[in-house]
Amino acid sequence: MIPTHSGSIRLFRFAGIQVFLHWSWFVVAIFQVSSRLGNYSSPLWNVAEYLALFGIVLLHEFGHALACRQTGGRAEEIVLWPLGGIAFVSPPMRPGAVLWSIAAGPLVNVVLLPVFFGLVALGSHLGWDQSQPDLTRFLLSLGFINGILLAFNLLPVYPLDGGQILQSLLWFWLGRGRSLYVAAVIGLVGVAGFVVYAVMKESWWMGLLAFFLGQRCLASLREARSLNLLARIPRHVGFKCPACGEAPPGGAMWRCGSCGNAFNPFSTQAVCPHCQTRQSLTGCAYCGAENPLERWQTRSRRAGDPPVIDV
Repeated sequence: MIPTHSGSIRLFRFAGIQVFLHWSWFVVAIFQVSSRLGNYSSPLWNVAEYLALFGIVLLHEFGHALACRQTGGRAEEIVLWPLGGIAFVSPPMRPGAVLWSIAAGPLVNVVLLPVFFGLVALGSHLGWDQSQPDLTRFLLSLGFINGILLAFNLLPVYPLDGGQILQSLLWFWLGRGRSLYVAAVIGLVGVAGFVVYAVMKESWWMGLLAFFLGQRCLASLREARSLNLLARIPRHVGFKCPACGEAPPGGAMWRCGSCGNAFNPFSTQAVCPHCQTRQSLTGCAYCGAENPLERWQTRSRRAGDPPVIDV
């Protein structure tokens, strides 16, 4: 299950990106804050630490979203929930664009490392460890948490950032479908390790995370099989998706929005042969982007030329 803005509180909008907070965050926040009482002289520091943790997570997710925007993709929502945060990004389906959109998140944590430990060093120089022990402990804790989040996210377990970075790198050599399949299989191995750890440590949090990651890995395996099947289908020559650059597959793989019958819009100029309705938008079978048929035509193909299938 991926959290959405359904059941979430709208917090604020920045740079056109709406931030939501899922209701379950409050339940876990109460448990986490109460379990760490005694680390500071006042429980307010525990609350501040938990809020700062999600501030770090939010900066991480904005890294993903803003990098996706740089590539020409769409990024409009971020949802914070007990397991962290999710930036709903749709970069162009090119390995370089996906790689930058994913890698920008951990890079935010890399930038934060010297910031936190620089503040700790400054505090040590100014004697905060004696005069402000709670503040010193707070800064050390945030630096440690940021480092743990960075290391954890870079594990090559799909769909963690490390697993998605691995898939993007493999995409250059294996193609999208096969790289996703390899990354998902490696991810399932990692999920098995998380399950073992959760049982040994009796950690419900790790068990929940393993369940979530396992679901995503299985869904990615199904998607990879579909992409690999699509890769074997002959392609139309003279058309390519304006978003991802893929040539469309041949065959009646599109549904008419009016009558629901399957047809091939690239062979009929987007006119359904059953009800004669012309479809204003044609979706890409590879990235899902929808564009008018005219935008699909390449310069090498003139309007009115018969469709050609590359076998």
